[in-house]
Amino acid sequence: MEETNELRANTLFIEVSGAGLHEVDGLFIPSTAPPTESESGTVSSLGYWNGRMAWDRADGKSARSPALSYSNSYQSWRICRLDGHLAYDMTCEDQMPPVDKEWHVYKKGVAPAPKVVIHHFDPRLPCPAPNVVFVLGGPGAGKGTMCELAESQLGWTHLSTGDLLRSEREKGGPVAATIEAFMTAGKLVPNEITVTLLRDEMERITRTTGKNNFLLDGFPRSPENLQAWREIFGRDTELPKMLYFECPYSVLEKRILARAKYSGRNDDNVESIKLRFDTFKAETLPIVELFKGSGKCVEVDTSQDRQSVYALVESNLAEFTDREFAIKPLTERAEILLGLRPYPKDQS
Repeated sequence: MEETNELRANTLFIEVSGAGLHEVDGLFIPSTAPPTESESGTVSSLGYWNGRMAWDRADGKSARSPALSYSNSYQSWRICRLDGHLAYDMTCEDQMPPVDKEWHVYKKGVAPAPKVVIHHFDPRLPCPAPNVVFVLGGPGAGKGTMCELAESQLGWTHLSTGDLLRSEREKGGPVAATIEAFMTAGKLVPNEITVTLLRDEMERITRTTGKNNFLLDGFPRSPENLQAWREIFGRDTELPKMLYFECPYSVLEKRILARAKYSGRNDDNVESIKLRFDTFKAETLPIVELFKGSGKCVEVDTSQDRQSVYALVESNLAEFTDREFAIKPLTERAEILLGLRPYPKDQS
């Protein structure tokens, strides 16, 4: 019999939507059903059923408690109707209700099967504020490499405004047409749209993964970016810390020209490098100086070897890095990025 007193508390919330049976749709909260012995003989406890987390309907209308739970007898997750009859199930041994598979429509259910989303915070309440670090530096300073390392090794989420804008345009979101029009015309997308996408993506990630440490790569690039940030997040909200990757132009140029051999980027050439660097000095350096003046900028000399640079990045993020990530051994990809092992030869 499972020792339920060793189970961690169920603090997750489940959102069910899009079901053919509308009484199934809604928010499911951690079960408050009292300890009892299930049909398989497992003694459950608060928030659990059959040794797995379980959820009741938030509206309290379900005749069965819990309404979303796991059956050891049938080795399946199940979602019940208001009268307690099984409507949808999923045969598997997953520890959590599957969110990336199509549920089976059971006898008392109606197609289509619902979509299930797991929330790490109660969606009825405001989302916890993100812990943000701005990452700036000239072209070739190593922002992307260090952000990738911090994401894979330290559990931080690496966000790029360019990637967010392209993703929103491709998936046809509410502002996709506006983004397309500006990009097609070769103009910058309005700052309000860019910062709103950042805010919404950080909230989505925080709610669905529980992670709220974010590195914003190449943001804010201009005073207008920063002004939009203050308008969206509130002028009284404390500004994030900034990591500024300082690197001499001669080193940046050498790196980018070396990268040009395999990057495929049409702007990895001498003329474009100079133009990009001049733009960086004119538009972004004033932001860096502003953060330096307020004591919120940490300068990192990225002309050093990559291992030294990463050690500095790691130490400056340590305060908010989860311990499980801090002690994680380097992956093969991380060792390649740090120059500890060679890039694999092209197999094509």
